[in-house]
Amino acid sequence: MYIMDRHNGSKINQLLIAWPKGTVALYSFLNRAGVTRQLASVYQRGHWIKRIGPGAFMRADDKDVSWAGGLYALQQYDNLSIHTGGITALEHLGFAHTIHTGGNNHVILYGNPNEKLPSWFSKYAWPGNVQVYYYPTNLFHAGIKDGIKEKELNGCNVLISSAERAIMETLYSLPKHSTFAEIKLLMEGLNALRPEIVQKLLEKCNSIKVKRLFMVLAELFNHEWVKHLNLRKVNFGRGKRMTVRNGVLNNKYNITVPGEYSIEK
Repeated sequence: MYIMDRHNGSKINQLLIAWPKGTVALYSFLNRAGVTRQLASVYQRGHWIKRIGPGAFMRADDKDVSWAGGLYALQQYDNLSIHTGGITALEHLGFAHTIHTGGNNHVILYGNPNEKLPSWFSKYAWPGNVQVYYYPTNLFHAGIKDGIKEKELNGCNVLISSAERAIMETLYSLPKHSTFAEIKLLMEGLNALRPEIVQKLLEKCNSIKVKRLFMVLAELFNHEWVKHLNLRKVNFGRGKRMTVRNGVLNNKYNITVPGEYSIEK
């Protein structure tokens, strides 16, 4: 039977002080706090911490941790670019209240193509029966941080896409996690986008489809910020693109879209 000595008792107190409540801790964090794997096992048996997956732990005094607490660990300890994006980001920024998006049960994350969700994250049963969908994509140039901001989600400060980036990510996930009707409603409400951020994202976006659809929708609603864009700096590619069969061709951006949504004026 292991009896915790004063030194280890002090160490667990220091660990809990440094460990934000509601977040997941990884071995990399524990090691920096001077907690070895052996000592972590001791803390588990002493009911100070609880293992939720390989190399991942929650505080025993937390009733549970949310997906945001797990995302915090990916960003802080694994230094991954994985962030809340797409329609989930728009929900948390207050732009998706007019449409049904799956609510708190669907979470969409984006990251670089070489980044994978660790097994502890993808296999953990997050509270609320949350389903996590992850897009490892090169939608934007590698390393681009434009349109990423910090926001408190479920009590955790995590990185999330701004509205400018999130709507482009939503277009990228079309039609799996959004429809043209939903995106049209979303774009209608995005009348306060920052043209300088939109400009940077359009220039650094690798998807011809996303850039063309974005501009078709943006111009449909005559948003004021569109007038401040310099589209000569944006590569819209060549040739026609088709997003749906039996749609109508938007001649300006050379892309076929659903006719019933009257996307082209």
